[in-house]
Amino acid sequence: MIRTIPLRLLASLLFLCLFSCTQAQEPATRPHCQQPAFDAAVASLINFSVPLIGVKELQRIQSDVVLFDAREKEEYEVSHIAGAKYLGYKKFDPTTLANVDKDQKIVLYCSVGYRSEKIGERLLALGYTNVYNLYGSIFEWINQGNPVVDEQGKVIQKVHTYNKKWSQWVEEGKVKKVW
Repeated sequence: MIRTIPLRLLASLLFLCLFSCTQAQEPATRPHCQQPAFDAAVASLINFSVPLIGVKELQRIQSDVVLFDAREKEEYEVSHIAGAKYLGYKKFDPTTLANVDKDQKIVLYCSVGYRSEKIGERLLALGYTNVYNLYGSIFEWINQGNPVVDEQGKVIQKVHTYNKKWSQWVEEGKVKKVW
């Protein structure tokens, strides 16, 4: 009995070390959200396990990347960033990426960046090498005054904010918030 306690303790310490060693650190330089409170909320939600891209950088290179929306279908159908393809989160299907080269630049987004980071982790595990998470995601895209489109590609002033609590992060008056 006495021998098992140190072995259990050693196993627990090893597990904790492995877990903490695999957690990514916040990069020294990263994009930021315009609202300090939103920036702090996003930074506390993500693990920084997928490289980040900011809204302004995405604007410059948008036509050169494959842009995927990692929200649920009903969120995507309300509005999305122009050119984005639906990828999903709960119903994520890797076969959606069949025509995407493993080294092609992929940018993922969701509402704030949490779900897109998780999908990004899966893409990296599948061997995609050039995957980025849009910091602040569609909420920051809208907060910086960028348009969103409906399924017909028409610019609209509406976004699915997931729920009432999360809608606080979309600045008032920017778009109509639905959930």
